[in-house]
Amino acid sequence: MHRIILLLDFAEEYSKSLLKGISTYSGKNGQWTFCRMPLYYRETVGVKGILKWAKEWRADGIIGQLYNEMEEEFIDGDIPVIAQDFKERFSKIPNITGSYRKTGVMGADYFLSKGYYNFAFYGFNTIVWSRERAEGFESAVKKAGYQVNYFEHKKSRSTDIWYYKSKSLSKWLKNLPKPVALMACDDNQGVHILEACNHNKIRVPQEVAVLGVDNDVTFCELADPPLSSIVLDIERGGYEAAQVLHEMIKTGKNNFRDVVVPPLKVMTRSSTDMFASSDAYVAEALTYIHKNIDRNILVDQVVKEVPLSRRALEKRFLQVTGHPVYKYITKIRMEKLAQKLLSSDQSIFEIAMDLGFQDSTNIARQFKQLMGYAPGEYRKRFGANALPFK
Repeated sequence: MHRIILLLDFAEEYSKSLLKGISTYSGKNGQWTFCRMPLYYRETVGVKGILKWAKEWRADGIIGQLYNEMEEEFIDGDIPVIAQDFKERFSKIPNITGSYRKTGVMGADYFLSKGYYNFAFYGFNTIVWSRERAEGFESAVKKAGYQVNYFEHKKSRSTDIWYYKSKSLSKWLKNLPKPVALMACDDNQGVHILEACNHNKIRVPQEVAVLGVDNDVTFCELADPPLSSIVLDIERGGYEAAQVLHEMIKTGKNNFRDVVVPPLKVMTRSSTDMFASSDAYVAEALTYIHKNIDRNILVDQVVKEVPLSRRALEKRFLQVTGHPVYKYITKIRMEKLAQKLLSSDQSIFEIAMDLGFQDSTNIARQFKQLMGYAPGEYRKRFGANALPFK
């Protein structure tokens, strides 16, 4: 039985998800004993105090949020350590890190698929996970031929946005070209943007569509409107971190690989539930579709909302969205079905009926075509009780 010190932010959903993965691995490999050390020990007792406690407790390893300047002292402490790179990656001990640029690219591709041509990123340049997400976001946006607006017209420092700066932030949001697709470096900052938009009477998502990262479900759904977010494979990261630490303990070596947490998908909620269009008629049709998506909408009903013939609307709609009207309606309704699968314990049949699906025999087939999984598989894969490994 191994004794492991966990020096994490236990109030953060990210850390809680890591703990789930760590716990799953330990349960399969001897049921480890854990010491949950509060983060303030990092400041109050420092490295020497942590290592002294580790020696007295006879700890076998440490997983923690550590400052980079602590790296050498932990190496000299002769105990296996894995660090969460909450500021910068470590060079001499394994990191729990992420595919940050890939996450930024995923955010940009998501917005590009919704027809956006104005983009913004809200983050800071002094922390690796924000900086690299911004770089990935910008690379994909520039590849598509567009530019990214940054807060205060630069990649901001953490001191610029950890605290609420109402005047500068309000000015930036008001001056952004609209409609704009805004990616925040994480959910916390995404909610910050939503609050600022509400304060300044900026409509979300009609004027500013906001996307976060981490998919902290409670936090995202508490926001007004609920925040869309990129789902990360954090539990798997925790599982792999425990696996790497186990190997380090068994071999006595510290030169093991980093644990990389990849992005999985975008969880669409109300903050991005809109397609951007400069075509007024198509925009009107899109607004009607999104407002009535819980109903069994027919194309003829959409046509009645605009002063165009069905043929003319279909042509313009296809040019703007890349989908015929009926296929776009199906796509959005399947996304709504996916949301309800993960946010309720209703049966798939009950959810389908609530959303006005009348031909239940084709639901699973259509859902799998669009989402990559059958409804039941999707709920198991991405639901709150899902395990991303066997």
